Amino acid sequence: MDYKKAGVDIEAGYRSVELMKKHVKETMRPEVLGGLGGFAGAFDLSKIKEMEEPVLLSGTDGCGTKVKLAFVMNKHDTIGIDAVAMCVNDIACAGGEPLFFLDYIACGKNIPEKIATIVSGVAQGCKQSECALIGGETAEHPGLMPVDEYDLAGFAVGVVDKKDLIDGSRIKEGDVLVGIASSGVHSNGFSLVRSVFEMSEESLNTYYDELEKTLGEALIAPTRIYVKALKNVKQAGVTIKGCSHITGGGFYENVPRMLPENAKAIIEKNSYPIPKIFDLIAQKGNVEETMMYNTFNMGLGMVIALDPSDVKTAMEAIEAAGDSCYVVGKIVSGEKGVELC
Repeated sequence: MDYKKAGVDIEAGYRSVELMKKHVKETMRPEVLGGLGGFAGAFDLSKIKEMEEPVLLSGTDGCGTKVKLAFVMNKHDTIGIDAVAMCVNDIACAGGEPLFFLDYIACGKNIPEKIATIVSGVAQGCKQSECALIGGETAEHPGLMPVDEYDLAGFAVGVVDKKDLIDGSRIKEGDVLVGIASSGVHSNGFSLVRSVFEMSEESLNTYYDELEKTLGEALIAPTRIYVKALKNVKQAGVTIKGCSHITGGGFYENVPRMLPENAKAIIEKNSYPIPKIFDLIAQKGNVEETMMYNTFNMGLGMVIALDPSDVKTAMEAIEAAGDSCYVVGKIVSGEKGVELC
């Protein structure tokens, strides 16, 4: 008996690291010290001396049951973008710059080529958010997970000058809400999605005219990363008063998280185009509208609160980053919460 016979292939682990090195290398920043393979990732924080009161930010998340979709479609090169996006978007939401990211892959069997493909997506997400993939872990779990399955999670660290921290405290009546478009379902609500659609090759390969693509292609689209868009707004001299990352729990859970007491968000549902994938989910699953807005992003991955005088400049900055955005509502006085109309 040895470790390999027990289900853990150490040599496969070594090969995975070798295959992923080229992807990791593409994410490096000057502040990263040392290479891949150490016990801890090292990052030089000298740059924060430029800040008056540097504050470290952190975010951790996974991709939820969206990984099931990757299994059925045998497509593993974008799920890593989702893992990065879910973490760095939260950091950007607080006004911060993501510095580095670490991933954790648990699998039933380490297939080096598959692991390297997953990490290539993680690296792509890091490049989009300009953060370094500073380390990670691949853990083989024989007997705990099926040999062809895995789970993926991540952790990011960022920094912001305290005076630039977005905490919602500056929000007041009359402020304007601008929504930034999502790429689709992102990485939330897939337990409901999987209940609506059969997760089979035949179902996912079905072409829908309204989607202009197959169901699988629409659902697997990676989560949009908003780091560049929010950075552009900041560089344009605009103060973002509040920022909400629309993830699990949809509008009803996430929008109030950016609001101070006695501030209410009014969002107009017809103020922006809703991606057809959400219409299809509602129709096929007979899902009530309230549940849709309480589960999915419904086409808006971020909602930010701005002074009316800053809206035009902010929207131009967001569009310059390659994102679409819309004026979707306003702030009024009232009980803390969100109203969709």
